[in-house]
Amino acid sequence: MTTPKSMIIGMIGLDTSHCTAFTKLLNEQDHEFHVPGGKVTYAFPGGSPDFEMSYSRLERFTSSIRDEYGVQLLDSPEAVAERSDAILLTSVDGRVHLEQFRKIAPYRKPVFIDKPFAVSTSDAKEIVRLAAEYNVPLMSASSLRYEQGLVDALTENTADIIGADCYGPAELQPTQPGLFWYGIHSAEMLYRIMGKGCVQVTASTSEFHELAVGVWEDGRIGTIRGNRQGNKTFGAVIHRLNKTEFVDGDKHPKPKYAGLVEAAVAMFQLGTPSIDAQETVEIIRFLEAANESRSTGKTVKL
Repeated sequence: MTTPKSMIIGMIGLDTSHCTAFTKLLNEQDHEFHVPGGKVTYAFPGGSPDFEMSYSRLERFTSSIRDEYGVQLLDSPEAVAERSDAILLTSVDGRVHLEQFRKIAPYRKPVFIDKPFAVSTSDAKEIVRLAAEYNVPLMSASSLRYEQGLVDALTENTADIIGADCYGPAELQPTQPGLFWYGIHSAEMLYRIMGKGCVQVTASTSEFHELAVGVWEDGRIGTIRGNRQGNKTFGAVIHRLNKTEFVDGDKHPKPKYAGLVEAAVAMFQLGTPSIDAQETVEIIRFLEAANESRSTGKTVKL
């Protein structure tokens, strides 16, 4: 088997634990689940001064990336893009992804954007438009899309899937509207199972729970359930024509991040994303519609 070329990977946004998790998998060759093909070499810290989950962790993760992994810090996203072969845009604040991507798109390097891809459909569409304009290979995903139990469940024929129910934690953050903060994980699982084609969403919310019900154009129904009370596990129930199967999103020994980083590096190496950009945009629209429905109590068309 041919060893993939080792690429210089740049990282933009050092305000999330994903930065150290991704860098560990890429840079530590003796890691059990090491992902070959690239090494995080340059980074721009970034950070959002009005988002507690960003500014409270920025210094800690920046120090770790610099001191533990020897990553060189640069003073702008553009400097990172110029020196790198590929980019992990990991800023924890989905609001800044469009602004940051706009700065690096002209360098025409492949880019992975961490979840949430955006926190509005308009931003998501503009990122995709810029990627097309500059011919930038682009993908975005939650690690739950690559959870090994889910991957294994979907290795067999998927044409007989008639519906799915996905669940996970549903913490809220004021700067990341409604379900965008943690609902993105369950939505990514749902779309990994169902594919695109949702036409309407009806959502309800309470102090401790969230429920969003999507109806697909072929009549299938998929749901996401978010919990702020009780357990904080992820999982899914996949309904097929002749059976229903349960996927436990927290039990497989392979880290969820490993599958995600593998997919990102494959895209960096081949220049071909494994996820349709229009599916990513639809996931953002799904969450946007769910947010509107949970506020109004009405069904919202996508």
